Amino acid sequence: MSSPVEDRISDEVLMGRVCTLEDEAAFAELMQRWEQPIKRYLARMVLNSGDAEDLAQESFVRLYQQRARFEQGQPFAPWLYAIATNLARNRLRWWKRRPSVDLDSWTRNPSAAQIEPVPGAAELLERTERARQVRLVVAELPVGLREVVVLCEFEELGQAEAARVLGTTQKAVEHRLSRARDRLRTRLAALAQGERR
Repeated sequence: MSSPVEDRISDEVLMGRVCTLEDEAAFAELMQRWEQPIKRYLARMVLNSGDAEDLAQESFVRLYQQRARFEQGQPFAPWLYAIATNLARNRLRWWKRRPSVDLDSWTRNPSAAQIEPVPGAAELLERTERARQVRLVVAELPVGLREVVVLCEFEELGQAEAARVLGTTQKAVEHRLSRARDRLRTRLAALAQGERR
């Protein structure tokens, strides 16, 4: 008897059905599987949950519109992340060209909301605060460095997959990830030092 995991059709097979048969059920299944990961990724990139929602929807529209470009046999995830990344980059460039946009509204981190302390849960509160600081420091990174951190650390893509998403080499991703980690370490150490004073 096979398990439900073994019976699950791969993303690549579903995308193949979308490409060759314009199978709406396969497309709906891909959307269901990938909606939350793509929204989470975009929220970390553009730092605005409303825009992340819009961009996630647009990512799936583009996925369907560009289905003929999907290369059979290639992994699905990097292709979808590449579409979302391009949309995030475009949105960030758009904001930079429009100085009338309230910068505070798009730099607020939607996932850094205040969490009420639970009595007797000092350790949980400390972990929550550390996670909040990491998210804020990641948000301060330049977009090029933030992309590799979000893809490799938060979305857990390998460096080769991240390179495909970003349209660059694995070596470039490795270099950017190293620079980003150095900056994060330095900034987090400075924050920790400030707290101890």
